[in-house]
Amino acid sequence: MKQVLSSCSASISELKKNPTALLNEAEGSPIAILNHNIPAAYLIPAETYEWLMDKLEDAELAQIVADRMNEKDKAIEVDLDEL
Repeated sequence: MKQVLSSCSASISELKKNPTALLNEAEGSPIAILNHNIPAAYLIPAETYEWLMDKLEDAELAQIVADRMNEKDKAIEVDLDEL
């Protein structure tokens, strides 16, 4: 059985009936959408999704920085005044 990663849950049937009521009831918390008592999806507010995407982008950029820090020996030294 899969773990439900939310304190709120609803069936797909409940979601179809009134998605706005579910969002209002959850008060900004994620909602696990269950199909036969197994999580099929998570419903989150738009603001939360946007925040998550920002954090994911930050993590990806941090990984690029870390990778490039390990490649210092391949770097070419440049004088800013010559640019």
